Amino acid sequence: MQLPQQALTRQVALIHDLLCVPIAWIGAFWFRFDFGIIPPANLEAGLAALPLLIVVQAALFFHYGLYRGVWRFASLPDLLRILKAVVVGVSIAAFVLFIITRLQDVPRTAFVMYGLFLIGLLSGPRFIYRWFKDRRRYQELGARVLIIGAGRAGEMLVRDMLRDPNHGYLPVGFIDDHRSKAGMDVHGIRVLGRSRQIGEFAQKLDIDTLLIAMPSATSKQMRRIANYCERTGLPVLTLPKLSEFLSAKTSLGSLRTLDIGDLLGREPIELSWMEIGQGLIDKSILISGGGGSIGSELCRQVARLGPKRLVVFEKSEFNLYTIDRELRTSFPDLEIHSVLGDICDAVAVGQAMKHFQPEVIYHAAAYKHVPLLEGQIREAVRNNILGTVTMARAADAAGVGTFVTVSTDKAVNPTSVMGMTKRISEVWCQNSNSRSDTNFVTVRFGNVLNSAGSVVPLFREQIESGGPVTVTHPEVERYFMTISEASQLIMQAGVLGSGGEIYVLDMGEPMLVQYLAEQMIRLSGKVPGDDIKIEYVGLRPGEKMFEELFHEREALRSTAHNKIMLAQFREVEWNRLSGFIADLESATEKYDNLRLRAMMLELVPEAIGQREHTPDVVPIQGASDAI
Repeated sequence: MQLPQQALTRQVALIHDLLCVPIAWIGAFWFRFDFGIIPPANLEAGLAALPLLIVVQAALFFHYGLYRGVWRFASLPDLLRILKAVVVGVSIAAFVLFIITRLQDVPRTAFVMYGLFLIGLLSGPRFIYRWFKDRRRYQELGARVLIIGAGRAGEMLVRDMLRDPNHGYLPVGFIDDHRSKAGMDVHGIRVLGRSRQIGEFAQKLDIDTLLIAMPSATSKQMRRIANYCERTGLPVLTLPKLSEFLSAKTSLGSLRTLDIGDLLGREPIELSWMEIGQGLIDKSILISGGGGSIGSELCRQVARLGPKRLVVFEKSEFNLYTIDRELRTSFPDLEIHSVLGDICDAVAVGQAMKHFQPEVIYHAAAYKHVPLLEGQIREAVRNNILGTVTMARAADAAGVGTFVTVSTDKAVNPTSVMGMTKRISEVWCQNSNSRSDTNFVTVRFGNVLNSAGSVVPLFREQIESGGPVTVTHPEVERYFMTISEASQLIMQAGVLGSGGEIYVLDMGEPMLVQYLAEQMIRLSGKVPGDDIKIEYVGLRPGEKMFEELFHEREALRSTAHNKIMLAQFREVEWNRLSGFIADLESATEKYDNLRLRAMMLELVPEAIGQREHTPDVVPIQGASDAI
């Protein structure tokens, strides 16, 4: 049973629609006679036809369901129903009148104009009513937003806002630097001015939030826009970069807080996605450390490219559960196997190789926290070196096609235990290549923004708690890249390399960590030094003032990709390297941290600052030439 209010609303709508019929019909006659006096004979014929028109149109209005919908939500389907009802009604009326009167004194053009007028009279009030109700709802519930970027992304955002006011955004205006767009209307929203006027319009229009809709903008452009936005002190949201979209669809659900990664001072690297896809599609892929920051992003990137099987090998139960759940939700048709295991467990690793027969392995499992590992030498060696050796040996035995190991710029002239372990892992993989059918490839890059335990989450936590933000030194600098970029480079290297290479990303200019801290404070809407203090605490154990991407003896060569370089291979005599690993295993079993540090210095004599911890170490003859 219909509610009385609903019945009343539909009766009012019906009365409105039936009143539109004579208005449109007489209006058509008036138009036919140039808005002058309608001749009496024609007027009489027109009035005589009105009852027929009203009856026919009323029946068709109900037949095509004009009263199923609500004016508040009038949309394209409602317009189509109106078109059908009017076109069919005009056709029936013209046919019946032709049979009865041969259309005497009824102008033929009147039917055409009647149809057009009636469509306008029926649809216009419906859409005006919806527009009015939406506007009133937005004004009551929506945050007033200024959108920077009047391109396709901005247009789609506004369309979403106008379609569903429950999102809570009221678009007030656009900002765009293209002169051709000045003064334009996008879905009724005006392009007000250029980016330098953001502050002016934010204040004048009482804006609550700024939305940056420029997914294809360069980092330089984003920094300029961000500077204008920061001066307003308003919250700033943005769309992800174009390379981060899973699809071409832009929506309000994609909006996120402006992040330091959006301002990273290096342009995106162009990768050969066709080549990467051909190297992974319909293949069995295993990712060690698949629940970590890099590993989990590798899982996502690989899963999109259609592998036959994805095996996630992870030591942390919680991390494994988290990525397993995400992957199964996002890729329900992909064969996914989540294995809880330790890369140092040769039995577990061997079983995974035997059971899943991976053709490509991405080895991302490692301990990476520099100061922490200074006091955990045995675990650093066991996991980062011996774990890599275990994985590499198992890959060789299983006939894996490609083994890509993830390294770090801290492996170059290392000053830390972590850096030495990663350098020795590089040495093992490089030198294993010539003795195996497996292609061993190494990828080396700088700091990864937002990775677990990195500086960005630490700064964010300190800012949220009111500061101070702790920086080791005002002049300390680092190379930075996003997790997405790091993962894509790893995948590119896997198909680019033929084995034994170390690939290094051209990461542009390093960034002062102090600048990073200041930018993050500004992004939070605070003023560095005033609202949030920056405190300098000194370099921690194992840390450098600046990082290097390659050793001075690693002559770099270009590759097919202008942002990826190849570091020259440095060979170590195999028997010596194998004996060294055996001695490391023995010292690990004895928990001899002093011996472990001394042994690493034998193989990595360029290690800076570590020798003071082991004054009794004497590098073996020729060690400096070994690697």
